[in-house]
Amino acid sequence: MDLTYDHKVLDSAKATRRYFAKFERIMGHLSAVAELSKREKLITSAEVDMLNGYLESLSNTFTALSYKFLMADRVGAQANLEFSIDKSESGFPIFRELMQMASDATQAKKHLKSLPSQERLKKDMINHILTEQSAPTQLQYALSQRIYYEYLVGKDLFLSQNHPQIIWVGKDMKAGRRTYLVHWAAYDSQTNLPVIYLMELEDTSNRALPHDERRWPRVQTHLMAQAVSGLKLLTIAQGFDKDFDSLHPKMLRRFHLGPMYSHNFTEQHGPLRDVLSEASGEPGLDWALAWTVESLVSDTVKTEKVGIFKSAERQVYALNKMDFKMADSGATDINRSLILPHRAYQVLEEKRKDEFDGVRKYVVGQNAKILSYK
Repeated sequence: MDLTYDHKVLDSAKATRRYFAKFERIMGHLSAVAELSKREKLITSAEVDMLNGYLESLSNTFTALSYKFLMADRVGAQANLEFSIDKSESGFPIFRELMQMASDATQAKKHLKSLPSQERLKKDMINHILTEQSAPTQLQYALSQRIYYEYLVGKDLFLSQNHPQIIWVGKDMKAGRRTYLVHWAAYDSQTNLPVIYLMELEDTSNRALPHDERRWPRVQTHLMAQAVSGLKLLTIAQGFDKDFDSLHPKMLRRFHLGPMYSHNFTEQHGPLRDVLSEASGEPGLDWALAWTVESLVSDTVKTEKVGIFKSAERQVYALNKMDFKMADSGATDINRSLILPHRAYQVLEEKRKDEFDGVRKYVVGQNAKILSYK
């Protein structure tokens, strides 16, 4: 199967800069959307704090990639630099770009030792312009790579795998239960999208999970192995519940950031095609970003024997069995949202697309103010 069929190479500096500038604007709105979602009681304050951390690291990743490919068209043939995005289903960079960036990060310090400082490169560029009277292309490229590697060393990045972190919530002394929030994230290789996970779990072991060298490494490995968009939340939660008798996942939530649709960069074939095409008259107003939150909540518990003299608590998750689509989704609830500029929202309302009924719209208005419409 030729996966490159869905890839689009941005082979000019203008296209690359426009792409990253568009994402910079979009990323700048997501924290406000998360805050508004909290006010609408769709997510909690703890989830907003967790999301903001991942959004900042994702923004850093895009900034780093923008520096890497800043001069790609000038020296692309010599350096074999090509930046590719998923043009049909994602709008985000392809998975390979993040894998290469992670590899670059492991050797960034070596590159910085071999490259001149920014000040030295800038002086050399001025001397080149004065003496050669031509554009210092090679020096410009060297400077962009210097900044790229400095970014890899100095910033938190959203990588292909972002390992689980744990947050203490509280303890019930009478029941002997500790409550934690565990969050982790991945850049899904099949969908080319960032996906963030959050699990609320109760711990009935005598030893606190973060300090348990027997369980915590296993928990981290287990969760990263299950960080696949194609798996249902029910499958992930039940598998975790059975593998760890003393850990009880009470809630599991998954945030899908994207796809990003743009009239200039993607080839959407659904109802958004006409909307974005009509809204593309003004620069920067031809985009939309999907934001989907899946939730799975424990409804009750049952006891299951796990040995001759031992039993364990198992979760029974709430599923709407009367709604066949929801029951098949393996989630208690799915909230779908669309973030888009005011011009695209106006076109969407004018066209009265039935496909967007039940989808919350976060509209970027004047002065970047976010408004919410159901």
